[in-house]
Amino acid sequence: MATAVAKPERRTSRPLFPRSPLTTLRDEMHDLLTHTFTDEEESWSFGRTAPRLDLSETDATVEVRLDLPGVKPDDVDIQISGNRLNVSGVCKEEHEEKGRTWHRIERRAGKFCRSVMLPCPVKEDAADAHFAEGILTIVIPKADEAKAHKIKIRS
Repeated sequence: MATAVAKPERRTSRPLFPRSPLTTLRDEMHDLLTHTFTDEEESWSFGRTAPRLDLSETDATVEVRLDLPGVKPDDVDIQISGNRLNVSGVCKEEHEEKGRTWHRIERRAGKFCRSVMLPCPVKEDAADAHFAEGILTIVIPKADEAKAHKIKIRS
C-alpha cells in the first residue's frame, strides 16, 4: 500500500492585518468626498491638501487648531483678512533612500491651504500662534463690537 506524501503548503505574503476590499473602498471614498466637498476655496481637486481644523470661541477670543504633523513653523503662512483666516504652507517630502523599498506611501507632502470664515469680527493685529506636537493653535481676540456686553436694568 502506497502512502501519500504531504506536500508542504505554499505560503503567500500577507499583510499583518488584512483589510477587506470594502473597507479600503469606504476609506478611499471618504477621503475623496471629504477633500472634494469642503468649504475651502482650494481643495484636493486643485492639487492641495486641506488640513483638518477645530474652530471654537470664548467670550473674549476665537481659537483655531490645525493638525500639521511634520510641518515646520517656518513653512506656514497665516493671514487674517476681515473675518477670513487663511493658513497655507508646505509639507516637505522625505527624500528617497537607497536600499529601502517602499510598499505604501499614504502621508501627503506638498502644498496645503485652509481657509475658514471666523464667526465674528476679530482684532487681526493681536492674533497669537504657536506650534506644539504637530498642532498649530491660533488665538485671536474678538473685536470690541463682537464681545458680549452686560446691560444693567434700571428699576
